[in-house]
Amino acid sequence: MSTKAKEPAASPIGPPMIEAVGLTKYYGDFEAVVGVSFTVPRGQVAAFLGPNGAGKSTTMKLLTGYLAPSSGTAKIAGHDMATSRLSGAARLGYLPENGPLYDDMTPRSLLEFFAAARGLRGARRRDRIDAVIDMCALGSVIGKAIGKLSRGYRQRVGMAQVLLHEPDVLIMDEPTAGLDPNQIREVREMIRRLGRDKTVLLSTHILQEVEAMADRVLMINEGRLVFDGTIDEIHAGGRTLDERFAELTTAAA
Repeated sequence: MSTKAKEPAASPIGPPMIEAVGLTKYYGDFEAVVGVSFTVPRGQVAAFLGPNGAGKSTTMKLLTGYLAPSSGTAKIAGHDMATSRLSGAARLGYLPENGPLYDDMTPRSLLEFFAAARGLRGARRRDRIDAVIDMCALGSVIGKAIGKLSRGYRQRVGMAQVLLHEPDVLIMDEPTAGLDPNQIREVREMIRRLGRDKTVLLSTHILQEVEAMADRVLMINEGRLVFDGTIDEIHAGGRTLDERFAELTTAAA
């Protein structure tokens, strides 16, 4: 994989686009997420890290409105996802890990379906479908059944439908999982481009990808936020991301 240094991101401007305020989620007596608070502004790529079972996916589902919090507030572009979910969803693109795709559909028919669901019509609908096909390099498979596509192409289809309505905020759970090194590089470069004027929150287990893509790191352990800072702050004292991850996710345990 290329080790080319990432370009500097645009300076964050404007109000927070992702807001977590005291987010808490209980399943019976189990504390899945406890008091998680952070904000992510426009023009920033934030990586969300933590061990398996730490609460990353649950937090992302709370932010998107997929789950209702036991307490606390999640906002997307200023919209409370508990009370104004449709308004928030119009500004949001969410790519869950292993997101559902319809195997009998082709990428084009799937994009047509989601475009209609998003209320895209006429020339704008055609233009946006053509744009995401080009952006995600789907031209060679656009008429094939999704069920016959490789993992890499399926991930591209998922990314295309997420970008279809030009969301201001992108939340992606393990966007490079299962991809080969070339595909990972392509997704990484796309996320860096998108992060110049959008807000991106992504989770990953590949720590090298954090260094390549992210401006900021959020770490969660046992449902609690244990770090919120820049890549430079991670490296304070000459420590590596691997060392800091181990330190923060075991010392807090």
